[in-house]
Amino acid sequence: MNNLLFPIAAITDEFSPDLKGALDPMTEIGMTGAELRVVFGKNIMDLTDDEVKQATELLAERGIKVISIASPILKCVLPGGGDVDSRFQQDIFNSKHTFDDQPRLADRAIKIAEITGAKIIRVFSYWRTVQPEACFDAVVTALNGLSDKFGSAGLICGLENEHACNIATAAESAKVLAAVEHPALKLVWDPANALCSGEVPYPGGYNLLPKGRVGHVHIKDCHIEHQADGSHKPIWGPVGTRAVDWKGQIAALKADGYQGFISLETHWGGPGGNKWEGSRICGWNLRGLVAAV
Repeated sequence: MNNLLFPIAAITDEFSPDLKGALDPMTEIGMTGAELRVVFGKNIMDLTDDEVKQATELLAERGIKVISIASPILKCVLPGGGDVDSRFQQDIFNSKHTFDDQPRLADRAIKIAEITGAKIIRVFSYWRTVQPEACFDAVVTALNGLSDKFGSAGLICGLENEHACNIATAAESAKVLAAVEHPALKLVWDPANALCSGEVPYPGGYNLLPKGRVGHVHIKDCHIEHQADGSHKPIWGPVGTRAVDWKGQIAALKADGYQGFISLETHWGGPGGNKWEGSRICGWNLRGLVAAV
């Protein structure tokens, strides 16, 4: 790890939706892991087997392994779940899949993991409704099924706490992890998403989590601006310069025995709207945060 507390990675399209544009900065920063979400301009679910193999080979040539399939599974409307909460931006990353597509997506994700060697398939908890607690049982049922399916294939079902979905905070994550005790279900912990949901992610939120079930960590950073209408808006910026206590969070992960990757999901549009440069800045900031001292 070149004197790093944790290995570091990135969702490749944060640098470029054309994978080749991500390779140089990821290599320079010292990233050894990649998450695939949008590759060659297409959502990972829509790539052919040959395209998945090509992406895997391009990364391997740079010493980067695919660690996670950043799928859009359960990033859809739950039928009968109630009105979707319109306050949250629903990022779909070229994915237009519906509730009926979910079984097919799960099967396809397993196949892509088999080709790439990835061990984590990221999932969500349906688009957040105005009454997310009313969707809890349906989320539990879906996660139990996915955990059985992925676990039998030797894979981790990685639930990301996503502010636009029904499981958004550490408190909500802890509740669903307690309800789904399946060993294949792990949390993709995203402190900035928890912040966007009104929670103090560290130390407050993180201390609610069962530490042994944190399977992956996403890093991005923002602060919250409160609007005149009572709503709030995340303002994204360089990692380590905003409202998430990343120094404290990373130290706690180390103390608690976390052994996975910390993976960049920039979100910030970059200086002058240059997202590639923004991701490069955030990547180097990430490296600095995990550097052993």
